[in-house]
Amino acid sequence: KKEVQEVQEVKEKEQRQEILIIAENTGFFPSTIAGQMSEVGYKVTIAELKMSKLFELEGTYEAIILYMENEAHGYAQELLYLKDKAVEDNIPVFYIGDDFEGLKEFIPSLIVRGVFERPINVKETVSKIEEYIKINGRHVKKKILVVDDSGVMLRSVKGWLQDKYQVILANSGAMAIKYLTINRPDLVLLDYEMPVVDGSQVLEMMRTESEFSDIPVIFLTSKNDKASILKVMALKPEGYILKNTPPEQIKKEIDDFFVKKAYQDGQSMM
Repeated sequence: KKEVQEVQEVKEKEQRQEILIIAENTGFFPSTIAGQMSEVGYKVTIAELKMSKLFELEGTYEAIILYMENEAHGYAQELLYLKDKAVEDNIPVFYIGDDFEGLKEFIPSLIVRGVFERPINVKETVSKIEEYIKINGRHVKKKILVVDDSGVMLRSVKGWLQDKYQVILANSGAMAIKYLTINRPDLVLLDYEMPVVDGSQVLEMMRTESEFSDIPVIFLTSKNDKASILKVMALKPEGYILKNTPPEQIKKEIDDFFVKKAYQDGQSMM
């Protein structure tokens, strides 16, 4: 029984999400933050803000915590390397320091999900980072409701997105509304032209119900003339995508939407 328990503990340790803390020196505060992150269940790696140390990093990180005591311009090469890694692996960055304006020259603010000026309350800071990761972390698949009366379109969109997102399908506006009453997706991809209950009616119903009035909607439409586009945008969705857009571009637009939303959520932490 003891052996089984030990094996289970090893497995749980291996499955813990990993946080990367990068600091100019791995002294008291970075170690304190690491200890607090470990206490709430994360595996933590600490690395110095040096190219030789950054090159050695090989983990799949849930987040990067960048702790800096000095101005950012003294670490241009290292920060640009971090920016590339964060973008390539879609890793959120949390900055602890006093030179956010300088940091933005090397790491765009869109990548930074939280900024904490020193001195910090370590427990509070870790709690906010943990809250963000629980909602928006790499382990969480965003849920997308795709609404279209075309079975071919539904299957196509699911095929394009299912590797990265949890995709739910509805073949009518009525089915979409029924789904929304018991589930909450992170995004609705909504066909504008559908029989009986069209996309505009679905959106209007959504906006009148407080339980899901704030769920973001992006329209799918086959019309690209100016009058149709103005009509679609008058309903104030988060955007629209033409159905004849190449699949890779559709995926990019969805990815970009969630990146921007994550940035806005991160801004609310500051």
